Amino acid sequence: MASSSSLLVIIFFCISFFFLLSVKANEVTVGGKSGDWKIPPSSSYSFNEWAQMARFKVGDILVFSYEAGKDSVLQVTRESYEKCNTTSPKASHNDGNTKVKLEQPGPVYFISGKEGHCQKGQKLRLVVVSPRSSAFSPAPSPSGGPAVAPSSGAAKLTGVFSVVGLLLGFLALF
Repeated sequence: MASSSSLLVIIFFCISFFFLLSVKANEVTVGGKSGDWKIPPSSSYSFNEWAQMARFKVGDILVFSYEAGKDSVLQVTRESYEKCNTTSPKASHNDGNTKVKLEQPGPVYFISGKEGHCQKGQKLRLVVVSPRSSAFSPAPSPSGGPAVAPSSGAAKLTGVFSVVGLLLGFLALF
């Protein structure tokens, strides 16, 4: 009997570990793997297009890479985003490797603080979802863009339940 109790404890910890891996926050580099926070190289690319292909949830961390002192990242309101207004940001960063933790669900707006850069496309709009809703429902669509496709969170959760079912079936043999 002691060996089956030990097995149950081991299985519980393994399942807990896999579940924690499936819901952990991510560090996401703005613009992708080699992304830099700078004016987009062409009018065919925008940070918003990149953001629409990703899924952002509460707790994720955005990483903005740029040359310190020569640019900045401003978190702004929707109105300031649309007008490229740099005068009253919610938050301002200029360290060159800015990390912003996404604290709450809803739309979030960022613009460059460098004169003229926002007008040339150096701005980002994204939608943050709560971890609970990200596994089961699509993100609300940002103003002026299509809805973001659901993430694989539901698939991860289904996988966890499948593993639990298999393990319980295995235990029933003993």
